[in-house]
Amino acid sequence: MDYNEIESLVKLAKANDKNAKEELVVQFTPLILNLSKKSFVNSYEFADIKNECYHTLFKCLSLYNPDKHRFVAYATNSIKNSVKLLIRNSIRRNGSEGPETFVLDGKLENTISCNLEDFDAIMQNKVYRNRLSAALQDLSSTESELVKYVYFEKHSLKKYSHFTGIPYAIIINMKNEILYKLKKALNTYSNNDKKN
Repeated sequence: MDYNEIESLVKLAKANDKNAKEELVVQFTPLILNLSKKSFVNSYEFADIKNECYHTLFKCLSLYNPDKHRFVAYATNSIKNSVKLLIRNSIRRNGSEGPETFVLDGKLENTISCNLEDFDAIMQNKVYRNRLSAALQDLSSTESELVKYVYFEKHSLKKYSHFTGIPYAIIINMKNEILYKLKKALNTYSNNDKKN
């Protein structure tokens, strides 16, 4: 990377020169690809990490003071720190994710183990569906909208992020919190049934 060239590209990009922005992306792509390949963040795919890095690059561009003449160092550190923050947040969220948690996939019916051969199994499934339905009713309107959009209408979290204008990382956090609430509610209903 030629630091002087980067500085001149930054000045042009801050003046809304699209070609300069594209050239900055080209200059930082090797760093971003390398960092994205080496990083594992729970619930994030390679493309998600890469997009977060590009988002950070453009945020650096908007906040950068050209009088400093240190854009490469500033952007590189910011990009690395943003990936570290994703990893740290992923580790903190780990308690609400993993094999112990309740997982909703494309169809709610797939989460319900169903043996239609005997009446007991049919009744258990009906009770479970009622519990799940009650738990879904307890969600806020925003949470219900997310569940409906992603799990019933089968759209991606990324598409929901674009649809609502809410950042992707926040959508992932919302999804994890919803799943945690549903699991907690189902466990509560289940424990109440055992007491009765």
